[in-house]
Amino acid sequence: MRSAQITRTTNETAIAVSLNLDGTGIANCQTGIGFFDHMLDQLARHALIDITVQAKGDLHIDDHHTVEDTGIALGQALAKALGDKKGIRRYGHFRLAMDDAQVSCALDLSARPYLICNLPFPAAKIGSFDTELVREFFQALATHGGITLHIDLIHGFNCHHIAEAAFKALARALRQAVEPDPRMAGQLPSTKGAL
Repeated sequence: MRSAQITRTTNETAIAVSLNLDGTGIANCQTGIGFFDHMLDQLARHALIDITVQAKGDLHIDDHHTVEDTGIALGQALAKALGDKKGIRRYGHFRLAMDDAQVSCALDLSARPYLICNLPFPAAKIGSFDTELVREFFQALATHGGITLHIDLIHGFNCHHIAEAAFKALARALRQAVEPDPRMAGQLPSTKGAL
């Protein structure tokens, strides 16, 4: 089973993450941030990755540390669960429509973290959630998961729809990339011989 558990404790947060790449999309995410939990649930469901997140953070300050540190822990868990990456597809791409919003996500599980995030939100908040934290989560996930990640808004005007389309597009692209490729027969998907 391709699974991993990560615990991360700082003066600002205590995060426990577990994931199973060969799951069915079961999510149990409790960060204390309702909208963020909703996005993590979408990530699990549409990637078919079982994800559990238990997070306690300094929410009396704001949501920033909890969102960022959850991204760090999830990225670390993803990298650990992938192991040597032999036999995976490595690349994923998905263009997802959700009502007014359309978001494209392309990624490479290359171990070379890089983020391009073109998600201009028309408002600063989704309820009480800061829209700038969507990018913070993606940055932390990409950096600690070793992902080259490109997320682009094609169009959209509703902030909730834009954020949710971004998480779902990421999920679908990730689902493609982590899947075993039957034609690779356990080989590393790289001409360099290393990822």
